[in-house]
Amino acid sequence: MEDPRLSRMYAALFRRRFAQLRHDAWQTAVKRSGLLITIAVAAILLLVGFALKERGRGHFSKLKAELGHSEAPHLPAASKPGGQEAIVLSRFRTGMDMPEFLSATLLPGRGMNVLQIEAYIPRMGEVNLLASPPLNEAAKLLSGTGTDTNGSASLTMGGAIEIPWAGRIRGTESANGSDLTVNWQGHQIDLPLNGKERGKASKAVSAGGLLLKRPADAVKTTVMPDGGQAQATYHAVDFEGHWLSHTRVATTVQLSGRALEMSISAQNTGDQAEPIGIGWHPRFAILSKNRADALLKLPNALHAEVDQASGMPSGKLLPVAGTRYDFTGGHGARLGTMSLDDSFVRPKPGLMDSGPVAELRDPGSNYGLRITALSPAIKAFRVVAPADENFVSIDPEFNFDDPFGREWEKGSGTGMVLLQPGQTVQWRVRLEIFSLTGKASGTL
Repeated sequence: MEDPRLSRMYAALFRRRFAQLRHDAWQTAVKRSGLLITIAVAAILLLVGFALKERGRGHFSKLKAELGHSEAPHLPAASKPGGQEAIVLSRFRTGMDMPEFLSATLLPGRGMNVLQIEAYIPRMGEVNLLASPPLNEAAKLLSGTGTDTNGSASLTMGGAIEIPWAGRIRGTESANGSDLTVNWQGHQIDLPLNGKERGKASKAVSAGGLLLKRPADAVKTTVMPDGGQAQATYHAVDFEGHWLSHTRVATTVQLSGRALEMSISAQNTGDQAEPIGIGWHPRFAILSKNRADALLKLPNALHAEVDQASGMPSGKLLPVAGTRYDFTGGHGARLGTMSLDDSFVRPKPGLMDSGPVAELRDPGSNYGLRITALSPAIKAFRVVAPADENFVSIDPEFNFDDPFGREWEKGSGTGMVLLQPGQTVQWRVRLEIFSLTGKASGTL
């Protein structure tokens, strides 16, 4: 019988020899054959190919959010305001201790309302800059029924896009109380009634345009090195019989770390001339909750006087210098306890600015927001800042409030752009975020 010790010895020798051969093969592959390098390169190429394929399908931004940004907004399947899924543009934080944009949530099913803009602010962390509810709650409020029948709920959250006019139009209320009538160059325009202004002489008002609850006809998203871009197209035609001619609206929102850029174009695709006004109604939250110390800065402009009886423009345009409406100083002026629902028209750009600039500074949170009007057709900044609320709306708009009103001097121009058939006009703004102190300061 064979000695068991001899068998164990042979087994140990075999294992040692096998280990030596495996080591020699590994060294040869690494040093001479380049096999491992070949395998590594092949693996990298496969990963790159997969990423490009997923990017082409629009999945890369989702993978990026899931793998690299665990705190990216999660979209419940049932949250589809206007019947269309929200779009989330997101990006990575740089890691620098300075304010920067992180994401923007857009609602193509509700006229491309910018529901949320998330940012990182030192000592505060990740915060939502707009006064708006979470997506699932917004979906319930933006129901298209009841008080939201004409899309009015969009004006109470986020940042609604307003077209074919911005702000308010007053007219003659219909007998049934559901519509109002205005006249433009001999044409009668019937608009949905969605509000009445305060005061004894209150009149029927239609506010916010006609895109508030309209779903997009086409949507496109693009992943970019530092964020992303979303485009939505609306074949609005005659806005369900409420406007002249036919209109095609295209909206684009682009997000990066320091800026959010928006552009809106309107093209007259019909066969008759039409007036067009465009605006954006963002409700910026005062994060510190200290409204009295918040600073508002506006470009040099004229104040559209408000008739106290109706709450609408009186037709007078007044200089702001030396008045309570003068927000043109270096850093602007404190809001204090002052309520604002006023338009500042014919704004002028500063010497080194790309266009008229408005700012909101929150010293308690050590950050500020700057809006630059990049389109010459933007003729007004409307500011809504109730004394008992912690938000400020700064609306860059083509037109004055009540642009068809008889209070305006004939021929003076109220900002509505006249589009002939085939013509296009563009509205464009840039929103920037900055620190009030330190190297990233936006101090002027």
